[in-house]
Amino acid sequence: MKILITGIHGFVGSNLVAALKENHTIYGVDIVSPVKNGVFYTFSWDDLDAGQVPAVDAIIHLAGKAHDTKNQAAAEVYFKVNTGLTQTIYDYFLRSSAQKFIFFSTAKAAADRVEGVLTEEVTPSPVGPYGESKIKAEEYIISHPADGKQVYILRPCMIHGPGNKGNLNLLYSVVSKGIPWPLGAFENRRTFTSIDNLSFVVSGLLTKDVQSGIYNMGDDEALSTNELIEVICESLGKKAHIWKLPKGLMNGVAKLGGCLHLPLDPERLRKLTENYISSNAKIKAALGIEKMPVDAREGLRRTLAAFKEK
Repeated sequence: MKILITGIHGFVGSNLVAALKENHTIYGVDIVSPVKNGVFYTFSWDDLDAGQVPAVDAIIHLAGKAHDTKNQAAAEVYFKVNTGLTQTIYDYFLRSSAQKFIFFSTAKAAADRVEGVLTEEVTPSPVGPYGESKIKAEEYIISHPADGKQVYILRPCMIHGPGNKGNLNLLYSVVSKGIPWPLGAFENRRTFTSIDNLSFVVSGLLTKDVQSGIYNMGDDEALSTNELIEVICESLGKKAHIWKLPKGLMNGVAKLGGCLHLPLDPERLRKLTENYISSNAKIKAALGIEKMPVDAREGLRRTLAAFKEK
C-alpha cells in the first residue's frame, strides 16, 4: 500500500514510519523535505497543489499545532494549523484516488475534563483553542462525506514513545533526580496511549475493512500518577518517594509557580493530577480484538527505556 503521511518528521510520524515502512511505501508531507527514517520522499505542502505528489492508497494526517501548556501560542495559530491544514489535506483526499483517510484529532476535542469514562457518544465540549481547533477540523470532515471511501477520526489520549516530548518527560526528569513526588494526595487515574498500540491500530485501519467513524484511542488500563511514578522508579532502579502533601498547599505552590514561570504552574498541576479515562472499546470491537497488544505498564516501560538511552 502507498501511504502519504503529513507531519511525518514529528514524534508520532517518525514512529509510524518505523512501524509501517517494512510493508508499505511511505511518502511524507512536511515543512521540510529531507529523505530520512525510511521515507521514500517528503514533499512540501505546496507540492500538493502543484500536482507533484504521486497517487497513494491512504492518507494519514498528523500535522498540527500541539497543545501549549504554557499558554503562549495565539489562538489563531491553532486554527490556521489544526483546522486549516486539515481542510487542505482533506480536500486533497476527496479529489484524489486514495481510499482511506486517518485524521489524528485529540481526546481534548471531545472534552477538556472527564467525569466517569469518555466515550465517542459524548457531545463535544472542548475548552481552549487547541481542542476547539481540532473539533472544527472534525466538523469539516464530517460535513464533507467521502462517498465510497473510508474516513477515520482518531481521538488519542496522551501519546508516549521514543522521541516523546511533554509532561511525561518533565515527570521523568523530576523523578530521575531523586526529587520526592509531592502530589501523592491527588488520587487520579488517566488513560495513556502507547505508540506501539497506536501503530497497531493505524495498521489495522489501513489493512482491514473498518467502518468509517470517530474512535477513541488509548491503552486498556488507566493509571494513576502515583502508579506512573512507581513505574518510572522501577525503570531507574530506584525506590519511589511519594509525599502526600495537602492539596491546598500544592495548589498554592502551583499558583506561585505560574507567577514566577516555574515548571509547576496551575495548568501543569491539573494535567498531572486530573482524572481522564477514555474508553477504547469501540476501536477494539471494530478491529475484532479483545485487548491491545501492549499492556499500559509495558508501553510506559518502553518509553522510559528510550528516555534512559537518550
